[in-house]
Amino acid sequence: MQKEFLTPAENTENFIGVGQKKAGLSVQSQIILGMLAGAFIAFAAQGSNVAIHTIESVGLAKALAGALFATGLMLVLVAGGELFTGNCLMIVALADRKISIQSMLRNWLCVYVGNLIGSLIVAFFINRSGQLGFSGGMLGGFTIKTAAYKTGLSFEKAFYLGVLCNWMVCLAVWMAGAAGDIASKVLAIFFPIWLFITSGFEHSIANMYYIPAGILAKGNALFLEQATKMGTNAGDLANLGWGSFVFSNLLPVTLGNIIGGVFFVGFIYWFVYRKK
Repeated sequence: MQKEFLTPAENTENFIGVGQKKAGLSVQSQIILGMLAGAFIAFAAQGSNVAIHTIESVGLAKALAGALFATGLMLVLVAGGELFTGNCLMIVALADRKISIQSMLRNWLCVYVGNLIGSLIVAFFINRSGQLGFSGGMLGGFTIKTAAYKTGLSFEKAFYLGVLCNWMVCLAVWMAGAAGDIASKVLAIFFPIWLFITSGFEHSIANMYYIPAGILAKGNALFLEQATKMGTNAGDLANLGWGSFVFSNLLPVTLGNIIGGVFFVGFIYWFVYRKK
């Protein structure tokens, strides 16, 4: 009979096995499952944008977005997918000397690339679908506004927001790993993800949808006009592009996500429960 939940010590041992399984996946499987996870997170990001694009209250909008966005991680962990940010917990297996650093880094790279491909596919489909024309183009304007805000962050702010984000995300993954049934996993995922989105933290894989979707939407004059009406300044709009996506946001946020998941969750629990 399966336990209702694992204790923190038991869960630490559980994640050693999880890390071994992830390291043992073929490169092809890592990329394909990474594409699925990237698409799942992109769906959650887009659905969140649709729900909140006409809400003026920032706090209320973020709270609603967080409630919907949690669906993305539920899909990853229950339906099946490989998510780079969650895979930062492979550090537990590495610290316990059950996998090599090469196999962990290979997994991270393949899954990261897969996540990017899946996110870009959804961003492309959404752009071509005409959905961004909702509310007289306000959804397109909001998509641009969101992307411009993210590429307008300083390197330092993006980094620290990335640390805080993956601290929460990996706690959600960690608690879901301790749960004995799907309903418990869903609850374990929901609240930390709701919290991180409401708080406005930065998730590298979510940004693989948010920012490319904004860049694609920027090519539409109506969406640009709506973004300007929503308060996006000309400088931030001019800065929004593929270069700023990679260097102003994706790089610092990814580094922050690694620190948040590896150190503040995986390594700490390994150190407490497994270090001899």
